[in-house]
Amino acid sequence: MFKKAFKHYKKKTLVPDVQDVIDFDLFEENKSSYSWYNVTGLHPEHMWRCYKVLNHPGLLVIRNSFTSQGQRYWIARSLRDYPRAPSISNLDANNLEVPILSDWWGELQNCSDVNIAQRIKVAMRWTTLGYHHNWDTKVYSEAMHSAFPSDLSSLCQYFSLALGFNKFTSQAAIINYYPIGTTLSGHTDHSELNREAPLFSFSFGQSAIFLIGGVSLEEQPTAIYLCSGDVLIMSMEARLCYHAVPRVMKADEEPWNSLYNTYTENNKEAVNTDLLDLVLYEQVKDEMFWIPFNRYINDSRININVRQVLPAGLLQIPLKY
Repeated sequence: MFKKAFKHYKKKTLVPDVQDVIDFDLFEENKSSYSWYNVTGLHPEHMWRCYKVLNHPGLLVIRNSFTSQGQRYWIARSLRDYPRAPSISNLDANNLEVPILSDWWGELQNCSDVNIAQRIKVAMRWTTLGYHHNWDTKVYSEAMHSAFPSDLSSLCQYFSLALGFNKFTSQAAIINYYPIGTTLSGHTDHSELNREAPLFSFSFGQSAIFLIGGVSLEEQPTAIYLCSGDVLIMSMEARLCYHAVPRVMKADEEPWNSLYNTYTENNKEAVNTDLLDLVLYEQVKDEMFWIPFNRYINDSRININVRQVLPAGLLQIPLKY
């Protein structure tokens, strides 16, 4: 049933029937009741729209938590900074030239040949942070880990505390880069020793259809629209369920380009409690600086998913700025 649904939404010859895809914008608003301090790049909690999917216990979706400037910041971090060493990416196994391996984004911007630039752009499909997942053995190893970005760790800590996951620690992240037309096949995330901690997933850029099923491929999955700025949390029973991205499509709106239409930018109340790179945070407001990032995200989606690898109390990896 899962594979049948995946093929239905993936097909490119015809526009698939999407009447069964959950669109949270069609539901009555259910805003968070939290009211803490306001954080750089995020709307205050009382503006968040929070949903749970009843037939998938533990699956949560938060909409309207990121400001436009906040979305730009995480897009820029994911493109300019996170793919660089000591991170590991799929480029490492593709026999690309050394300059591209060491600074994929910089080489992309310096490439004057349109065709070569396009090949460099779509070559990047994933990069890993912290504990680096071994795609061959499907395990994490102490021999393969590096410092975890402190800004991303603090972002996850903020959401985990707001949702009651008080013991969550960010230890590994996989950033997926999806040009429109690409997919992610059905799988489960079960390599972590700690399978009780939630998995946090942040979407930026173009929209996607996300499938969440059960513990076997025989169960009928639920299809959900994910838009830029959405936060999806897989916890409890949903944590080990099959999930996939059968379709990435052009978004109806570009919330990352609505800089002066949000509470945070208008009221200038943000406090940098989460160790953001404030230089980059200010730079992304500059439209000239933003041009290459906007060009990339115009036909692509970025997904940052973060998980805890080890049980509480075991060795923690250091953070980096």
